Amino acid sequence: MKRLLSALVLPLVAVGGPLLAPQPMDQPVTIPYGPAGMDGALLGGDQLGRDVLSRLLYGGRDLVIASLVVALLVTAIAAVVGVAGALRPAFGRFVDQVADVLMLLPAVLGILLVTQSWPAGGHVALVTVAVALGTPYAVRFMTAAAAPVVATGYVEAALAGGERTWHLIVREVLPNLRSTVLALFGLRFVAAVYVVSTAAFLQVGPQPPAADWALMIRENSAGIVLNPWAVLAPGIAIGLLAMSVNIAAHALAPKAGNREVAVR
Repeated sequence: MKRLLSALVLPLVAVGGPLLAPQPMDQPVTIPYGPAGMDGALLGGDQLGRDVLSRLLYGGRDLVIASLVVALLVTAIAAVVGVAGALRPAFGRFVDQVADVLMLLPAVLGILLVTQSWPAGGHVALVTVAVALGTPYAVRFMTAAAAPVVATGYVEAALAGGERTWHLIVREVLPNLRSTVLALFGLRFVAAVYVVSTAAFLQVGPQPPAADWALMIRENSAGIVLNPWAVLAPGIAIGLLAMSVNIAAHALAPKAGNREVAVR
C-alpha cells in the first residue's frame, strides 16, 4: 500500500497542480531565462520570464488525463478483442490482419495525419490517434496471453456447452488475466505519455501560451544554458510520471504466489 501511495503522488500533484502554483502561469515574474531563485522563482524563469515552477504545476494535468484516457481505452479494447480472438480463431485471424496494417503506420506520421486533417479535433483527435496506434500492439499482447487460458479444461468445457463469447471473455478468461491486464495498462500509459508528449512537442496538440511539459521543453531549449531547469524540470516530470504509473500498476497486480481463480 505504501508503494502504491508513493507512486500516485506525482500523478495526483500533476492533476491538482494549478491549485498549488505560486504564480499565474502566464505572468512574467523575472527576466527571460532568469536563473533559479531569482525574484522568488524557485526554478527560475522561462523564455518570457514566466515562473517555471508555476508552469510546471499547470502543465501536467492535461497530459495525465489524456494519457489515462488513452491507456484505459486501449486496455479495455485489447482485453475484449484479444481474448475474443483467442476464443474464436477465425475472428483472431481477421484481427491479426487488421493489426498488421495499422502497425505499419509510424506513430509520428499518424499523429500528423490525424491532427492536421482534423484541426478542430483538439484533445479528441489526439486521443483518437493514440488509441488507434496503441490498440494493435495491445491486442496482439492480450491474444498471446489469453491463449494458454483458453486451452484449459474449464474454458473448453464452457465452449462445448455453448456459452456466449461475452460470457467466456468476462467470466472465464479475464479473471485469470488480472496481472496481465494491469501490466498492459502500465505499458500503454507509458506509450500514451510518449504519443501525447510528442504531439505537444510538435505543436499539434497544446498551443502557446498553454502550459504543457513537452511544449515547455520545445519553447525553452534555446536557453538551456541560461536556465537549464526550464528544460530539465518538465523532462524529468514526464519520465517520473511514466515510471510512477507503471509502479502503481505493478503494486496493484496480484502477487506471483497467489493463483488467480476464475469467477465461475
